[in-house]
Amino acid sequence: MPSDLVLITGTTGHVGFKVLVDALKLGYSVRAAIRDPSKQTDILATKSIKALNPGSRLSFVIVPEITADGAYDEAVKGVKYIIHIASPLAKPTIRSEEFETQLIAPAVKGTVGMLQSAHKTAGIKRIAITGSVVAIADTMAFLSESQKVFDENSTTDALAPPYSHVFVAYCTSKIAAHKATKEFVTKEKPAFDIVTLMPSFIIGKNELVTDPKKITDGTNGLAFRPVLGENGNTTAGCSVHVDDVAKAHVLALDPKILANSDFILNSGGSDGTVWGTATDIVAENFPQAVAAGILPNKGSMPTLKMKINASKAEETFGFKFLSFEEQVKSVTAHYLELLGAKVA
Repeated sequence: MPSDLVLITGTTGHVGFKVLVDALKLGYSVRAAIRDPSKQTDILATKSIKALNPGSRLSFVIVPEITADGAYDEAVKGVKYIIHIASPLAKPTIRSEEFETQLIAPAVKGTVGMLQSAHKTAGIKRIAITGSVVAIADTMAFLSESQKVFDENSTTDALAPPYSHVFVAYCTSKIAAHKATKEFVTKEKPAFDIVTLMPSFIIGKNELVTDPKKITDGTNGLAFRPVLGENGNTTAGCSVHVDDVAKAHVLALDPKILANSDFILNSGGSDGTVWGTATDIVAENFPQAVAAGILPNKGSMPTLKMKINASKAEETFGFKFLSFEEQVKSVTAHYLELLGAKVA
């Protein structure tokens, strides 16, 4: 229940920061795990945290290396819940020879290490883990057209190395981490239970981005590059608003949510996301910024249709996922805010 202490990892990231804010709003006390002590200042400087004025309800713990043995041993002491979000992202700067060391191994070791630390600590009731839809949907479905409908019962195996692209290695990391989690539960039978949240591409305002030049960092670039007049590569059409992802993570701590369950987080129903509609959404909702040339709005992002059934999560958590239109509007409004633009 709110006021209980929850450890949240990855709080300097797109999802993690929003989860931190939502947890505080619902009354939880939060211990935020960060790697770099200087990031504490960045978090405390945000408008959301200042408005909440959490005081002693927000504390920080430094975990410099999530793959180290016992990395979370101290961080988990005294907490009732854990929301484990920290995991490597598929950055284009990662070279092929680094896929194993920079993506796959850290994803597995970071997750299993958290589970091991929690297993050695009394009093922990539940861990919510950020997985990904790529952990259960066929990797090839993200690379070529598929008529298959994916849901929480779907399973997949990683493609064999060498990996053709950093995204394929990322898929492998999520598949491996998810399987390692299941194996840990089967073998160790921990006192806590686990809920895994599996979002698709996450779109929405990232309050920690304060430089408009970084607005396309991460998956927000899929929706916003065309708005900036850039052309992107064909990408699977599946997305979810960051607000919905954060809300589901915090709600997952409620014991009413079925233990040891997986939930796909994805908007748009079976139609999914059509990336190219971002420019239409911006033209309709921000006409003055387009007319002024602030938003070039002439780029393209071809869509690879993908069918994902996320009805289980919507029914369980009791809300409908926000549309792609709301996702695009969120990023666009943030961008204009960062520019100090007076048009809308």
